[in-house]
Amino acid sequence: MKFLDEAKIFVKGGDGGHGCVSFRREKYVEFGGPDGGGGGRGGHVHVQAVEGLNTLIDFRYQQHFKGKRGHHGMGKDRTGAAADDIVIKVPVGTQILSENQEELVADLTEAGQEVLLAAGGAGGRGNTSFKSSTNRAPRRFEEGELGEEAWLWLRLKLIADAGLVGLPNAGKSTFLAAVSGARPKIADYPFTTLHPNLGVVQHRGEEFVLADIPGLIEGAHEGKGIGDRFLGHIERTRVILHLVDGTADDIVANYEVIRGELTAYGADLAAKTEILALNKIDALTDDAIAEKAALLEAATGAPVHRLSGVSGAGRDAALDLLLEAINDIRDEDGADTPEQAWAPS
Repeated sequence: MKFLDEAKIFVKGGDGGHGCVSFRREKYVEFGGPDGGGGGRGGHVHVQAVEGLNTLIDFRYQQHFKGKRGHHGMGKDRTGAAADDIVIKVPVGTQILSENQEELVADLTEAGQEVLLAAGGAGGRGNTSFKSSTNRAPRRFEEGELGEEAWLWLRLKLIADAGLVGLPNAGKSTFLAAVSGARPKIADYPFTTLHPNLGVVQHRGEEFVLADIPGLIEGAHEGKGIGDRFLGHIERTRVILHLVDGTADDIVANYEVIRGELTAYGADLAAKTEILALNKIDALTDDAIAEKAALLEAATGAPVHRLSGVSGAGRDAALDLLLEAINDIRDEDGADTPEQAWAPS
């Protein structure tokens, strides 16, 4: 399944049914009179967050969602039936934005959450509604109201507890595949990962969702490389695991590039709890590991964890740190585990 995290759709509520002009003409009935019923309501258009989805790819093939018109009124004071509503199903974590993308219409962060996007038009009144003591035979009726309509943007921000960041080829996909059931593409060249991947990590009898974000480069916030559009997927994460390639020549500069991009993106990404890890230690000598870890600690003022996604060295300790940080923040927020927007196959 292809990944798509942004889509533009058109929604329109159904128009209301027209009122009816009708008169009673029954044999042996002494008094006739108007008996035209009103029209039915047009169908509403709702959006609902559901589990089991992690992409907006369906909206590449269908962009228009229109409710049906309500049934027209009929004689014998029969009111037209309301049209059925339309429910658009989207992944948990989807945001609904106005056409200019400046107004947040809805933020669907929990499974089952439902929002009305376009209301159907009210049905028009039939001539019975206009009957009075001075107008005994009205021939007046109302047409049904038009349904609401709008162009909207859907933007998906995956729900995850922790996010992986780092330069291209820092070993993020390898780490994700090693600790979860996810199977991201892994190769020995940059930009192997072209879209975010999610994995459910089971560790120490608990589980959390880990997101792998495509690699950033310097100037990503200006659109270089694949840009920083995927950083939106870690806006909801509680913790960031920053992987630095231990085989790189200047690990401090590499670290600063990523921190600069997080700061430039905004959304308080740079303020999130960060666990710093020197990755690919299986390719380094003990002396080189100690030297590079010391350089990184001196430059950042933060402890540097050492691990290898390939050999598994330091992997459990890194998961311990992630789980501890996630649980601490959950306790502070007083929140339960976020609704899982994806489950491994």
